[in-house]
Amino acid sequence: MPLIGWLFIVAAFALIVGSLLFLRDSANMKIPKDKLEKIRKRKAELEEEDKEKEDW
Repeated sequence: MPLIGWLFIVAAFALIVGSLLFLRDSANMKIPKDKLEKIRKRKAELEEEDKEKEDW
């Protein structure tokens, strides 16, 4: 295989490994408690709106 082929294989492998490492790091993100509470409150509001729309 020519050198350019090996370079493409190495580049593709590096992109895959880098993406997996990035995903692993972003999975450990911590959400502050105040934002988490806002998210839960908004989710409850949306679920209530969906229930009201289903009753129509």
